[in-house]
Amino acid sequence: MSWTRALLAALVVCALLGGSAGCATSDAHERKDGTSASPVGRLLDETDEEGRLYRDVDEKGAPEVSIEIQPDSDDSWDVTLTVHHFRFSPTGTRPAPVAGRGIAHLYVDGRTIARLRTAEYHLAGDLVPRGTHHVTARLYADDGTVWAVHGKPVESTADITASEAGSAAPPTATTTLSGTGTGARTGRGGSPDPGGKAS
Repeated sequence: MSWTRALLAALVVCALLGGSAGCATSDAHERKDGTSASPVGRLLDETDEEGRLYRDVDEKGAPEVSIEIQPDSDDSWDVTLTVHHFRFSPTGTRPAPVAGRGIAHLYVDGRTIARLRTAEYHLAGDLVPRGTHHVTARLYADDGTVWAVHGKPVESTADITASEAGSAAPPTATTTLSGTGTGARTGRGGSPDPGGKAS
């Protein structure tokens, strides 16, 4: 009987020591370079326009996005995102970062238009008045942080030119490079490479 008490006492002591050893100041979560350690990537000090932190991940296996925009018959636009190493999270997902999961924010000229949980969106014509506009899709983790690679957000931008309603010239969509980085991950989207393969 006494050996069970000794074993129980030893387990209690181990639990207490292990529990207190696991408690430390927030400095334990800071790295020497000033970035915060995270279970998924590194949180950077850099933020987007809305103040959301960048979550930097390794390039290998990082989320990628490209955007394609086609004019619709009613002066509106069909937006299609192509993602790699990324899954859209359903409504009600717990707000915690999971590698390669989240939502996309859609911007027109830097203004948030929609938060997407699917790869397709119908952009109303009244959101795109006459002229040339930049439409950007940027990927976010479920906790609201911006997926990033090498400190650059994972995004893709396409330029669209809307003509006046009823004019003879049809609306057009072309893709441009948005920022620097690697391929579709941080800028090229929707347009084919010289070999005809979409980026």
